[in-house]
Amino acid sequence: MSNEKQFVKEITPQSEDFSRWYIDVIKKADLMSYSPVRGCIVFKPDGYEIWENIQRELDQRFKDTGHRNAYFPLFIPESFFQKEKEHVEGFNPELPWVTEAGGEKLEERLAIRPTSETMIGHMYSEWINSYRDLPLLINQWANVVRWEKRTLPFLRTSEFLWQEGHTAHEDEADARKETMQMLEIYRDFAENFLAIPVIMGQKTPSEKFAGAVDTFSIEAMMKDGKAVQAGTSHYLGTNFAVAFDIKYLDRENQHQFCHTTSWGVSTRLIGALIMIHGDDRGLALPPKVAPTQVVMIPIGPPKTREQVVGRVDELYAELKKAGVRVKVDDRPDQSPGWKFNEYEMRGIPVRVELGPRDMENGQVVLVSRITGEKRIVRQDQFVEEVQKLLTETQQEMYDRAKRFRDECMTEADTLDDMKSFLEQKRGFALSGWCGSDACEAQVKNETGATSRNIPFNTDVKKSKCLVCGDDAKHTVLFGRAY
Repeated sequence: MSNEKQFVKEITPQSEDFSRWYIDVIKKADLMSYSPVRGCIVFKPDGYEIWENIQRELDQRFKDTGHRNAYFPLFIPESFFQKEKEHVEGFNPELPWVTEAGGEKLEERLAIRPTSETMIGHMYSEWINSYRDLPLLINQWANVVRWEKRTLPFLRTSEFLWQEGHTAHEDEADARKETMQMLEIYRDFAENFLAIPVIMGQKTPSEKFAGAVDTFSIEAMMKDGKAVQAGTSHYLGTNFAVAFDIKYLDRENQHQFCHTTSWGVSTRLIGALIMIHGDDRGLALPPKVAPTQVVMIPIGPPKTREQVVGRVDELYAELKKAGVRVKVDDRPDQSPGWKFNEYEMRGIPVRVELGPRDMENGQVVLVSRITGEKRIVRQDQFVEEVQKLLTETQQEMYDRAKRFRDECMTEADTLDDMKSFLEQKRGFALSGWCGSDACEAQVKNETGATSRNIPFNTDVKKSKCLVCGDDAKHTVLFGRAY
């Protein structure tokens, strides 16, 4: 058996064991390593560069809408959590506490940041005095800790990386406008940068963020039919403002409580990228987020090697100048076939091959990671053709993911319908819901599916609750989730 075939066989097929496939891919693609601390991972360069690209793109979008970055402490006094009852109840099971420091017991326990509403609320109460201080639009790039019982690299880890936006406004209208603006930024980013189709909607009361008035989300479907919450935006009303005394003097010289928001995405987006776009050959990355967009591989016998490598270097410089993220693999100790499999497994969107015959004919071979299509292009049109293929690949990846999601959507009028669908197939179900917490809980208990959100844009309007048969208040998206 050749090295090339053996290498690919080390990845478990998705149809055989999706979870095993996922772990195989992230290991073989060298994205992370397990750390000695339970539930924590080490981001290796190839994995961290994906996050850097996500961070760079989102950070610019935040700044374009007037937000600025700041940084707040990792440690949060226990008393801060006691000020907003619903908030502390929601996070208490996941909180790790620091009780000693410097060899002495602390007078007050310190939580390791699970999210920063309380710390930022405290600081906003000091920073905000007048309506002239509003709106206050702050974002933080940070790590957070939530002591998960069940972990999965990238998707659910005890420590993870994220951004959390926190804003304060004069009134409800302005705060709600901010909440929806940020949700739309997340939607556009997911679909047009990550090639991930998402469903926007409002969370049910039982699924909303602890302490929020309303929570909104974008939901994505993985290739095993499960959901990943890919981003959330919360309207917090005056809940945290009252708890932390965040007040301002209005235009009539009266004190008012601020209306606040928070919103965030995390490194679980990397897990979603892998599960949505990957295949049995390994990782597949959309060009816009891929750390390396193009890999160039010189081909040919030793006697022509110097000339071929020289031309590859020239073409490499042209791509680099055009802003393409490109690398050259001219290692003589690995065969071209091994390299082809290696970079397909690592998800690089476009492969470039150049050999002696291509040199003679003034051409280059481009290969798409997604379709496997080979294109022979003229060297004088090389840069333009690579850019064209990258653009087409980005769109093709989104289209494929959307087709898959749409094919795995159904309507379930009864609980039996939903059970049957989830037992025989995979995906999301749109169902009527009366608004009762008990009916929502029964869906979860009997099917393992949770309400993902109440979609904004759907032509499906259900009239009856799938559990009790009463009039439906909402059409809800249900699905099993990570």
